Amino acid sequence: MDQKENEFADLVKQYKSTIYTVCAMFADCDEDTNDLVQEALINMWRGFADLQEVSKAWVWRVTMNSCITIDRKRKKHKSECPLTTIHENVLSEQGRKTNPQVKMLYDRIHSLNPFDRAIVLLWLEGMSYEEIGQIIGITTKNVSVKLFRIKEQLKNQNKNGK
Repeated sequence: MDQKENEFADLVKQYKSTIYTVCAMFADCDEDTNDLVQEALINMWRGFADLQEVSKAWVWRVTMNSCITIDRKRKKHKSECPLTTIHENVLSEQGRKTNPQVKMLYDRIHSLNPFDRAIVLLWLEGMSYEEIGQIIGITTKNVSVKLFRIKEQLKNQNKNGK
């Protein structure tokens, strides 16, 4: 392997959990998650050669854009996969204790549109509104408004028993 390939391999090792988590939230089953990870890695590799500095924000942006693009294409050819499979894998991948409340949270996040799901994932990752805005491409104020609306939407799902 040449130096660029070694650097890319190190990047993937460093951010593998982030890449997997984002892809898992956009997938319906293990097969979809693996496809999304592969697509994200291909897109990262394409942009990696010209990149002067890699940041966590860049990894998030490329991974989410890859997932959103594939998600849009898949809506035309919807396949059925059991949702419980992916949620169990996400929970175990992150070392979280499997319980009904955490699964319910992931189900609700998964029900959001891709753009809102991306914002929630970044927020759950502990990123500031400014960082989220930079990754998503919206203003800090818009992040604040969108998060407020998303939280209200999730609360309403709770009231409606979804």
